[in-house]
Amino acid sequence: MRVRSTVYTRQRKKKIFRLAKGYYSKKRTSWKMTVQAVEKSLNAMYGGRKKRKGDFRGLWIARINAACRQMDVPYGRFVEGLKKAGVPLNRKMLAEIAVRDPASFQKLVGISRGT
Repeated sequence: MRVRSTVYTRQRKKKIFRLAKGYYSKKRTSWKMTVQAVEKSLNAMYGGRKKRKGDFRGLWIARINAACRQMDVPYGRFVEGLKKAGVPLNRKMLAEIAVRDPASFQKLVGISRGT
């Protein structure tokens, strides 16, 4: 006796077709192309979530560097000075301080210089 999996097959396919909503032409209607398109887009989404973390880190470093350069300190020397001084701020917080509160950032630059 052969096994018929109509309900389960339909449920599985519906889930994939729902994910392909809005795709162009056969990528939305043809089962084989839909599966390929959905797999590719899910992989890209996964990679994008990983890439976003590096993008933000680069943005924070650029902001900190710009603020440091205004105070005649290179970024590397600033971060090294903060580590030696034992300041536990991460790059995200340093970037926020640099943008929103320049006076506090100036004090941090002074700490990193050792004055």
